[in-house]
Parts: sequence; structure tokens; C-alpha cells
Amino acid sequence: MSAPVMQVRLWADYGKLCVLKGVQFDLCAGEALGMVGTSGAGKTTLVMALLGLLLWRGGKASGEVLIDGSNLLTMPAREARRIRGKTIALVPQSPMTALNAAVSLRSHFDEAWRAHESTGRKALESRLQQLMYEVQLPAGDNGFLRRKPGQISVGQAQRVLIALALLHRPSILIADEPTSALDPVTQAEILKLLRQLNRRHGTALLYISHDLVSVLQLCDRLAVLHSGAIAECVQVAQIEQAQHPATLSLLRSLPVPVRVLLSHCRTYLENNEQVREPGGSPSPLNSPPEEIQGAEPLKLPHIGTFFAQNEG
Repeated sequence: MSAPVMQVRLWADYGKLCVLKGVQFDLCAGEALGMVGTSGAGKTTLVMALLGLLLWRGGKASGEVLIDGSNLLTMPAREARRIRGKTIALVPQSPMTALNAAVSLRSHFDEAWRAHESTGRKALESRLQQLMYEVQLPAGDNGFLRRKPGQISVGQAQRVLIALALLHRPSILIADEPTSALDPVTQAEILKLLRQLNRRHGTALLYISHDLVSVLQLCDRLAVLHSGAIAECVQVAQIEQAQHPATLSLLRSLPVPVRVLLSHCRTYLENNEQVREPGGSPSPLNSPPEEIQGAEPLKLPHIGTFFAQNEG
């Protein structure tokens, strides 16, 4: 395991209401950490606190969010703004409300670029071409970026948010419920995209969700947020060894036993992972290597069939 790129020790409250009670975890380069919790566990508060933005929601965070040895919570506001969006970036949920419906997609990228770069439009155009290709949006269609958010699909809007988050090549990416507003097919596509980007660039990914199935498909480790604290943190491959009641409750909510999901996830990833060859370039995301073209997507057994086969 590489050295942590982010170290977190957090407390947060809204007045007299304490929401986060000593949340503690590390995130390493190239790692995908899933943060799971039920509604009200403190996931949204955690996201805002990690970015140093909780004050704007009427809350207060204390403790440490260490990035490159500096505490994001205590540094001057101007220095914190230089880090947010460039070193640490957010993919928010609800893409159609996260984007500004009144302006074009290009305007979103223009503003985000100017916030951290002074290299001008030519450099932005080059980066946009690369990003559109990576997140599987129309790279050669200039008309696409002239559209407004209401003129594209929800799935495309989510990919735009991912592209915006990746614009400055951050070392840490926080994805806050990025599939909650999507249909199942698009959810699977976004999960695959996030995993490939995580593996390709070595970006540390904190994936926050209430959906345990998506975490099993995407992440290396699982942390369970319960009553404002980390109840348990386990390797996804060893999740059957979990012991905390909060984790066990999540496992019991799965449609099939966790070993079945892990088996299918493992097979799917082995068939679809794209690995960078030493000194080589990765294959484009929308052009899989020849040996995995036509690979079947993850298919879980029909619930009724599974239990009928395993009665007794």
C-alpha cells in the first residue's frame, strides 16, 4: 500500500447537534475506498467537511483533513481554494441540479479552467478533447458543448460532472452518490468508468454511497459510517469477516448472499479490467482490448431462481 494522500480525523456539528464524532480514515494513491451508510449517518456532512465547506451549510468542522501534510480545515481561505478543484475534486449527486441550467456546458469548463489555470483557451481545448474521449462524450462534436444541461441526458450530465472534476488531474476524487439519479444500465456504465479512471491514473477515489452492491463492484476497502463514526473498515474481499452490527445489517439487506455478489464482481472485473503495460499507454475507455471485446456485463442470478436452488 502506498503512502496516504489524505488523512482524516473529523468532528462536525450543527450548533448543539453533533453529526460526526471522530471520523478517522486514510486514503492512499490508487485506492478506491467505499464509504457506506444509511440515510442520516452523516455522509453528506462528511463530504462538505472534507472539502472545508461545511460552514456554508451552517455547520462547523474540526480536526484534520491532511493533504500533502497541510490541514485543509485550518489553512487560509485563498490557499484552500487553490486545493479544492485541483488537488481534491468532487463529483456531486443529482447532475441536473449540480449543473447551472442557464449556461452552456462549455461555460462550465471555461469557468472551472480559469479558477486554477492561466494557460488560456488553447490548453483548455486540448484538455477538453482528451477528457471528452475519456468519459465517453462526443469528443469531435463542437455542438455538444454549446448545449445547456437541460438539452442532454442525465447520464451525459453525470459524465460532464466527472469530466469537470477531472479537469485539473486531481490526486483525490470524491464521488458523492454519483449513480443515485441514474437508471441501472447507466449506473453500471458510470461505475465502470470510475473504476477505469481510478486504475488508469492512480487517482485516489472516495466513493460515498448507500448502495452496498455498487461499492462491492468498485472499491478495494469498505468503511461503514454509523451514528457519525466509522463503525468498521474492512477489505471488500474479506467483507464476509465483518463483525459490527451496522455492517452485518447492510449485508443482510443484500438481495443474495455476499459471497455470490463477490464472485460475480470478481469474474466481471477479471474479464473487463484494462491494465497499463509497463511503459505503454492504456487502451481508450470506449475501445476495450481485443481479448475482452464482447465480454458479458455483470449478471446477478434472478433472486427467485437463486433461492429456489438453495432451499434447505
